[in-house]
Amino acid sequence: MESPNQSATREFIFSAFPYSWGSSVTCFIPLLFIYTFIVIGNLVIITVVQLNAPLHTPMYFFISTLSFLEIWYTTATIPKMLASLLGERTISLNGCLLQMYFFHSTGISEVCLLTAMAFDRYLAICSPLHYPTIMTPRLCAQLTLGCCVCGFITPLPEIAWISTLPFCGSNRLEHIFCDFLPVLRLACTDTQAIVMIQVVDTVHAVEIITAVMLIFMSYVGIVAVILRIRSAEGRRKAFSTCVSHITVFLLFFGSVALMYLRFSATYSLFWDTAIALAFAVLSPFFNPIIYSLRNKEMKEAINKHLGQAKIFFHKTEDLK
Repeated sequence: MESPNQSATREFIFSAFPYSWGSSVTCFIPLLFIYTFIVIGNLVIITVVQLNAPLHTPMYFFISTLSFLEIWYTTATIPKMLASLLGERTISLNGCLLQMYFFHSTGISEVCLLTAMAFDRYLAICSPLHYPTIMTPRLCAQLTLGCCVCGFITPLPEIAWISTLPFCGSNRLEHIFCDFLPVLRLACTDTQAIVMIQVVDTVHAVEIITAVMLIFMSYVGIVAVILRIRSAEGRRKAFSTCVSHITVFLLFFGSVALMYLRFSATYSLFWDTAIALAFAVLSPFFNPIIYSLRNKEMKEAINKHLGQAKIFFHKTEDLK
């Protein structure tokens, strides 16, 4: 129960950010660059996929959808991080709940989409003759819609439950954005908060382990088929179509697992912050690089449009 001399907390203060101006600017500049790169890089991927007919395939449809989700996934947290580095470290309780909801809903949607992408690669390599008739545009749209519905519904009970908790006493949030465990630690009702932490841990564990197992089983089937291909060139080509997805999967799930499969384990503020930056900032930063620089078809399409843009600007200058 909330004691009479304790006032309800209506806003939180992020205490994980540096307080000196020099350190804040040192963190602000690279973070702003990373966020700008994430938004522009993913917009380029979406635009290139839409403008190039050869890229109108299920794989690139899922990649462009992932890029769209990545923009909103990072927008849920990074702009507020940037504002906090400039001194605006407070966030209202409702703002905190909204940030948690959109961060986790887009994140869970990405988890589901990466699972759908593994299923797509499994069909493409293990059933190439039936692939065009199975993975139709309609099925792609249904899988994407299912991923988003799952992503945006799953966090609702947790957010609704947290919104009913009383917050009083300390309002210093030891994290760089609002997340379930740091917020729950500030709740006044110790017993209820402990139960909720256990429930949240279990929900996250089920989500992550289910997705990992489905992706793992898909790749067991893929590897088994690839190993049966006689020519080395055929094996290389088949495996190259999966490299980008595997890399993104390892980057994203590796850091997410460290954060959300800890159960009773606790980390220092430094490691909590480092792991959070890994899956909230660094993983989205590398995704456009992985899907463009390591993808031959995407590179060719981007270079083609860059060449067209150069020709257009040269013609414009000549007209002047």
